[in-house]
Amino acid sequence: MEIQNSSIEDLDFILALYKSATEYQKERFISHWPAFDRQMVVNEIEEHMQWKMIIDGEVACIWATTFSDPLIWENKDMDPSVYIHRITTNPNFRGKGLVKKIVEWAKNYATQHGKIFVRMDTVGENLKLIEHYTACGFEFLGLFQLTNTKGLPQHYHNAAVSLFELKV
Repeated sequence: MEIQNSSIEDLDFILALYKSATEYQKERFISHWPAFDRQMVVNEIEEHMQWKMIIDGEVACIWATTFSDPLIWENKDMDPSVYIHRITTNPNFRGKGLVKKIVEWAKNYATQHGKIFVRMDTVGENLKLIEHYTACGFEFLGLFQLTNTKGLPQHYHNAAVSLFELKV
């Protein structure tokens, strides 16, 4: 297993994985992702904030990171944190415990960058995801209504979010 920054050559694959994940979400959950803006993903790649896990030469999953997330975390954004967004697993690798591997990587990544928390959010009260993320070591902080969603992707508008954090 290897974790590295995604490259611009991965762009179409990343967008296809997002589309596949959205279809999967539509089948199983009330909330689902919208189509993500191509330029947003390009920017993440260029800023070295888009990641991929490679297993046996194949991209097993992708995710994005930031060091700031004030629209979702509001005042808590002042805490030195790494925020993980949009974990998306290649269907060929579902059920293989990859989120736990991402969490271990993220704890090291946070430490290397002087951060004390790894944080995530998910839209709505998805009990299966809450259970999954807490089993991966996150504390579920609760369900919160966002006060300012301007600038966030559409699925955050008029929705509560579940917040998770892990102290490094």
